[in-house]
Amino acid sequence: MLQNKKLFLFDIDGTIAVGDTLYEGSADLLAYIEQIGGKAYFITNNSTKSGADYVAKFTEKFQLKTTEDLFITSGYMTIQFLKENFMGKKIFVLGTKSFIAELKKNNLTVTEQPETDIDCILVGYDSELTYEKLTKTCQVLSTTDAPFYATNPDLCCPIDFGFIPDCGAICEMLTSSTGKKPVYLGKPSKKVCDVCMELSGFSSDETLVVGDRLYTDIACGINAGVETCVVYTGEATPEEVAVSPYKPNYTFDTIKDLYHALITG
Repeated sequence: MLQNKKLFLFDIDGTIAVGDTLYEGSADLLAYIEQIGGKAYFITNNSTKSGADYVAKFTEKFQLKTTEDLFITSGYMTIQFLKENFMGKKIFVLGTKSFIAELKKNNLTVTEQPETDIDCILVGYDSELTYEKLTKTCQVLSTTDAPFYATNPDLCCPIDFGFIPDCGAICEMLTSSTGKKPVYLGKPSKKVCDVCMELSGFSSDETLVVGDRLYTDIACGINAGVETCVVYTGEATPEEVAVSPYKPNYTFDTIKDLYHALITG
């Protein structure tokens, strides 16, 4: 049941906030989690920002105090994978300046040029996307046999007026042009939840994944064997839940409604 939960894994965009606006109830819910001795991690698939970028945003825009270790982003998961499998090898990257800087900070060998000795191709959600970047990525995909990875399969990212293309949509353009399909490294991989449980020490029974997207957020929790909750402030709708193979354990209209359910029992 909800009242047994101590570890909360929150998606950000469309779940607790949209753009620079924190949803009503989000701050109260985070305070409640701290009050009961629980822990909150933010498991966003948005790879445009590093953990440090998110700490700055939460402080400046939301007036929330956080620390970098609480942000388990698709970028973070991707970096762990690359360090384990492609350290010392050349990685072609399509991504934001912040994401590329984070890769280099972790001593990974990165290039944005279509060279011939590429060992790995990586695509992230790129809010700085240009046609030139797409062209270079198509060139590498078409002229090498390097494995193709991407940070996350999300097709769209919530924004204040609706939605904009996310990493999955960018990859669909690349796949349509080259026939190459990526392996996705962020949610819905169960490893995202596993990392949070290992870091916090809480069990799967004490864990709840909260998100707005069924095929990433809810699927991630299901894959990890933990309970899930969807809020209808982002992509998912009641109609979609009714026909989706990814059924959440709990559904609420807003994060505020989840907070009220927790405090009222």
